[in-house]
Amino acid sequence: MSTAGKVIKCKAAVLWELKKPLSIEEVEVAPPKAYEVRIKMVATGICHSDDHVISGDLLTPLPVILGHEAAGIVESIGEGVTAVKPGDKVIPVGLPQCEECACCKHPEANYCRKIDLINPRGTLQDGTTRFTCRGKPIHHLVTISTFSEYTVVDETSVVKIDAAAPLEKVCLIGCAFSTGYGSAVNVAKVTPGSTCAVFGLGGIGLSTVIGCKAAGAARIIGVDINKGKFAKAKELGATECINPQDFKKPVHEVLKEMTGGGVDFSFEAVGQISTMLEALSCCHEAFGMSVIIGVPPSSQNLSVNPILLLSGRTWKGAIFGGFKSKDSIPKLVADFLAKKFPLDPLITHVLPFEKINEGFELLRSGKRFCGFPQTCLMEHSSLRTVSVQC
Repeated sequence: MSTAGKVIKCKAAVLWELKKPLSIEEVEVAPPKAYEVRIKMVATGICHSDDHVISGDLLTPLPVILGHEAAGIVESIGEGVTAVKPGDKVIPVGLPQCEECACCKHPEANYCRKIDLINPRGTLQDGTTRFTCRGKPIHHLVTISTFSEYTVVDETSVVKIDAAAPLEKVCLIGCAFSTGYGSAVNVAKVTPGSTCAVFGLGGIGLSTVIGCKAAGAARIIGVDINKGKFAKAKELGATECINPQDFKKPVHEVLKEMTGGGVDFSFEAVGQISTMLEALSCCHEAFGMSVIIGVPPSSQNLSVNPILLLSGRTWKGAIFGGFKSKDSIPKLVADFLAKKFPLDPLITHVLPFEKINEGFELLRSGKRFCGFPQTCLMEHSSLRTVSVQC
């Protein structure tokens, strides 16, 4: 029996209070309104950004259904939707592409003005939610909320992908992989023969390593305090790895000595102020470029001596690897299907949906200096939680 146009009751993981476990609840998911899409989720990753919300370091209205790295199948569409149809395989994206704002129209920008991140409302574009639980409205996270068996998103935040794509793998393209890989090939534009340093070897850091290798970097140095990550990093392209705790001097000095003056490109995939400064400082003073990938706690600010930039360094930042979501995701999925890059090595755990809190514990069990590990794939009937290297 068709569910189109009807309220769907299903399970979702709801965050009611900060610093508390997620609660598996029965929620009601309303039908999509005009220009909205309801999706049956198949696979979703756990990202450190979700944990930032739980801890209170990343602010969004409560109660909320978290999750922003996923893949699923369109269940129904609202009036006016043309980008997808029921039955399509899709990836929902926290970074929309409205194709109308100045950023979407600019060839070098991807930060769509419809993103619900900096001052989050916790709603869809019309200012309302589609989730209800215990008679109360439940907020959306960056308009997609993938920790639910069904979710509703705006048409600007959903991308149709190849029907042959394995959703339990390409869900990583919804956040971790694209963010790291794109930071290397799209934001920094790593050059053949160059030297790179990647701070943090979690899911995003490892994806950055893959991007550096794909771009032809000759030397890729992984930096992490967890030596257990080194073998995987080398498998994916790192030429060497170092642990800052093994040295009596700041790691940026170590890297400058190792590279004869500094690396060509550095990437901070941790989300800590201290490592952002180390990553900047390890770049060659005349031509090095450092890219900020990790999201720090919202209450912290950077303090930098301008001389670090006046000498010629470049400091950049970007969300989602600088990719325009709707334009880039189908190509990234096609490249994965063509075996141009791997995703399987990033997945470390697959858990039932009911064990989502155990997934977060897996994420937290890694050393802090590991950078946005996506820690599990949820599995409940069709929905499962995937874990990326932690």
